[in-house]
Amino acid sequence: MRWFVRSDVDGFFGLALDNLVQLLLIDTLCRFVLGLDAALVRNHILPGTAVAVLIGNIFYARQAVQIGRAENRNDMCALPYGVNTVSVFAFVFLVMLPAKLTAQAMGVADPGRVAFRAGLMACFGSGLIELFGAFVAEKLRKITPRAALLSTLAGIALGFISLGFLFRTFARPIVGLSTLAVVLLTYFGKVKFKGRLPGGLVAIALGTLLAWQTGLAPGPVKPDPVSLTLPIPLFGDLVAAFKSGDLLTYAGVIVPMGLFNVLGSLQNIESAEAAGDTYPTAPSLSANGIGTIVGALFGSCFPTTIYIGHPGWKAMGARAGYSVLNGLFITLICLTGTIAHIAWAVPIDAGMAIVLWIGIVISAQAFQATPKDHAPAVVVGLLPGLGAWGVLLAKNGLRAAGFGSPGGPPFESSIVGKFHLTETWIDGGFALEQGFIFSSMLLAAATVEVIERRFLRAAAWCAACALLSAGGLMHAYDYTPGDTRLVLRPAFQFVIAYTIMAVIFAAAKWVTVPDESGGH
Repeated sequence: MRWFVRSDVDGFFGLALDNLVQLLLIDTLCRFVLGLDAALVRNHILPGTAVAVLIGNIFYARQAVQIGRAENRNDMCALPYGVNTVSVFAFVFLVMLPAKLTAQAMGVADPGRVAFRAGLMACFGSGLIELFGAFVAEKLRKITPRAALLSTLAGIALGFISLGFLFRTFARPIVGLSTLAVVLLTYFGKVKFKGRLPGGLVAIALGTLLAWQTGLAPGPVKPDPVSLTLPIPLFGDLVAAFKSGDLLTYAGVIVPMGLFNVLGSLQNIESAEAAGDTYPTAPSLSANGIGTIVGALFGSCFPTTIYIGHPGWKAMGARAGYSVLNGLFITLICLTGTIAHIAWAVPIDAGMAIVLWIGIVISAQAFQATPKDHAPAVVVGLLPGLGAWGVLLAKNGLRAAGFGSPGGPPFESSIVGKFHLTETWIDGGFALEQGFIFSSMLLAAATVEVIERRFLRAAAWCAACALLSAGGLMHAYDYTPGDTRLVLRPAFQFVIAYTIMAVIFAAAKWVTVPDESGGH
């Protein structure tokens, strides 16, 4: 097992592009939605994020090398690692924006700093949950059917990765479809370009060339000169955030997002094992939490996590080096400000086909690595993730129309009636979106048990749904000025509904008989 192989270059381009997208998203949301000072983003938030990403990438690369050498293998692929996209949106719209609006209403001199500190507190709290969750996650993994773990991941991959970039591909077809052809040729066709040029490099180069030719590049504003900014510990801001007494206010976001990250990382470890690479759960998840905590100490407001996509990087031939290169690259561009230069010269469109391909591979794995008879359970597990992505689109549309935006009308329940007039049951979407990673996994697990006629186990999974709904971790939500948000209060209708499901499954042993007619 070597630290670097040629195929790590391909893996690096894909993973670095994904991380770059998140950094550009952080920069845009912090400066233009939250209105934070550009110096705060440049000098603290991005360097803090770089520290977290570097720590995680070096750990997972070293882990892959150690396990590969211990098992006398040369094909271990390191777990991918980076910023959690869902947490970025959640912390911006459900923690930092409400904190800023509240501070503005109270006449605080620097509401942006208040929002920043709220983000630090949320990130630190999420990291603690990830760290302590590492020690119980393996037990959960052992009792959960693989179809439940992988289908949840596939729903996120289809919605938040594949479809999102598919829209962008067809919005910029000259760049998008041309680079997609290169990616399909090299990764699905399993051929190499002459001269051993990595397919990812060819796709990025072609995409950049076409972007400049068609006017997508360069970016509208030429960035400032490069200068070095070293990360600085911000213990004072973090302490001030906890002293503010706002921890309980945002617990309804911090707790679910921390659990979301634990469960998502657990599913990614399962995905890696399905692809042939077995990693120990506790140390893998512990490093995940430690990276988030250290990032918060240095100014990051956004958790890092074990990334979706391991089977895709492994299929590319990536091993350990792609993780090291990604960590060094992200650190370099965050500490020097060159992220703005890259965004100016190389648009996201140039590499989006690689990320789209990763989403396709993850979605396919959910069917390929599970028993054929469990395919219906995989579909059940896909649906909540796709639904959550659809709700995100609807809310983005509302924000584009002025609802939930700074200075515009807030989200409110009257919107629901207007959606109903078009037969769009958006309130069901709002309920499904909250805690969707839990409902996806639990319903898929219950479906597997029904398929296997283990009806009492199916009832137990539905009872778990009822308990999570009673605790407010699924389906309960409120309207906020910037979004809908999960609230830690019982979602009574769902508690009742899941309890009825549990009763039906528990009674099935006595009120049903096997039907082998095959006519369903």
